[in-house]
Amino acid sequence: MSAHLHLLPPGPVDLGAIPTDVTPGFDGGKNKGKAALFALGEQLSDLQERLWAERTTGSKRRVLLVLQGMDTSGKGGVLRHTVGLVDPQGVKITSFKAPTAEERKHRFLWRIRNAVPEPGYVGVFDRSHYEDVLVARVHGLAEPATIESRYDQINEFEAELVSEGVVIIKCMLHVSAEEQRARLLARLDNEDKYWKFNPADIDERGHWADYQRAYEVALERTNTVIAPWYVVPADKKWYRNLVIGELLLDALRGMALRWPPADFDVEEQRRRLLDEVPPA
Repeated sequence: MSAHLHLLPPGPVDLGAIPTDVTPGFDGGKNKGKAALFALGEQLSDLQERLWAERTTGSKRRVLLVLQGMDTSGKGGVLRHTVGLVDPQGVKITSFKAPTAEERKHRFLWRIRNAVPEPGYVGVFDRSHYEDVLVARVHGLAEPATIESRYDQINEFEAELVSEGVVIIKCMLHVSAEEQRARLLARLDNEDKYWKFNPADIDERGHWADYQRAYEVALERTNTVIAPWYVVPADKKWYRNLVIGELLLDALRGMALRWPPADFDVEEQRRRLLDEVPPA
């Protein structure tokens, strides 16, 4: 399967014309999809370990996976089922909520910069700097001119990250209003899921069209050659997870990661171990 089928082309964006429940590039169903994702685990783990090892040589390279989407689109599911395939020691996950009082004292990218993964890590943003051109636009939390200036600031920020060795994978998890409603109802039908339900999510559904338009503008304005967007169909959870897994695998493969060479005499150290006197 080629996850790059979901690469967003340049130009105006019409989310209404992009299906949310399709599985292009994969001819199996849910069970085959889950198995295909699990099969990626060994390769993902190996490449992530190489990235982690590379940092010992002074490499600045890292990966940043940006996950955006409407409520219930499955950001948490991607973290559990896809990102969960690799060693958690080499993963840094940041979930961005509403800005704190301290964060509001600074420019909007301040808290984002503080969360950028260090060399060797696979970093994940569960929501991100894009909230400041999505929620802010829908709810009028900033002046239109301020929001307009943020698109360019985001592009400059991401270009800066790429120049510093960050490989950016930006994914918009594209879920339909009907599927979101079904998922919210499922939470209300299961008392074990009450903790995941937020009445405010229903309020936000009233702004669905506004959010879709905000996403369309943000996607169009920040879909760059060095940090392109992928619009991932998210109505089928297993397919969403598989696509993200493929994108992560492709990104790591594209880095041509190599195990660091020994900075010591291997044979000498071997002789030392073979010649040592066994401890009493």
